[in-house]
Amino acid sequence: MSSSFEKFQNRRLISSYFSVVLSVFLVLFLLGILGLFVINSKKLSDDFKEEIAMTVFFKNEATDSTMNAFGTELKTAKFVKSSEYVTKEQAAKLHTDIIGEDFMTFLGANPLQNSYDIHLRADYIDAENIRKIESRFRANEMVSDVVYDKQLVNLVNDNIQKVSMWILVVSGFLALVAVLLINSSMRLSVYSNRFIIKTMQMVGATKSFIRKPFIWKSIRLGFIGSVLAILALIGTLIYINANYPNLKIMEEQLMIGLVLIGVLTVGILITWVSTFFATQRFLNLRTDDLY
Repeated sequence: MSSSFEKFQNRRLISSYFSVVLSVFLVLFLLGILGLFVINSKKLSDDFKEEIAMTVFFKNEATDSTMNAFGTELKTAKFVKSSEYVTKEQAAKLHTDIIGEDFMTFLGANPLQNSYDIHLRADYIDAENIRKIESRFRANEMVSDVVYDKQLVNLVNDNIQKVSMWILVVSGFLALVAVLLINSSMRLSVYSNRFIIKTMQMVGATKSFIRKPFIWKSIRLGFIGSVLAILALIGTLIYINANYPNLKIMEEQLMIGLVLIGVLTVGILITWVSTFFATQRFLNLRTDDLY
């Protein structure tokens, strides 16, 4: 009879440990995914910004030396990520490929101009900086026009600011939920041992002596849950990087490492603090209040 009861107790204890580890794992995994998304959100927004091209058109009078000098200037400019020189012949061929017919056959001449397609760095993709850059290019007397999508620039910046704000709000909310869920799991784990705590206290054990095994056990469970979450996050990163290499999600290795260390730290810290206060609560309860 006692053997059956012991088996039942062991199964219940294992089930309790499993539920704690599972809850810690799931919460930290979701929190880690959010952290990885936050550190990559700026990179994704920067990549999108840098896809916006600015085209500088030159007058037909511009010589090769003028074009080469402008290209050299772009290579040394800190606001330029990349640039490409497009001759009017190349532009005509591209235009023909797009519309499906050679427009020069009935025009008799190529009306297009030599140009540079310029992709700016993300930090300079805002209304004020682009106006300054545009004014700098227009100061060149050989430049006939500077073209870029002004509405798209304003739209991108406005939407990125709104999305960033909501990401911060959601991150804070989920972090709070994570703390509360892990705290609840640890409190339930300690609650199942409340009679053992009170019995040890009644035979003269000190509070620190009673707390110690519960805290170390919760730290071990938190560590196991954190390690499982880290392994799942690494697996997720490898999967995304293998299937969507253009995202370059593995480039920010330092930030990824900090997120994984943060997951481990949060898992251990929350389980330790939660168990400390949970055991303290039952230590301060009267025997009758345990029921």
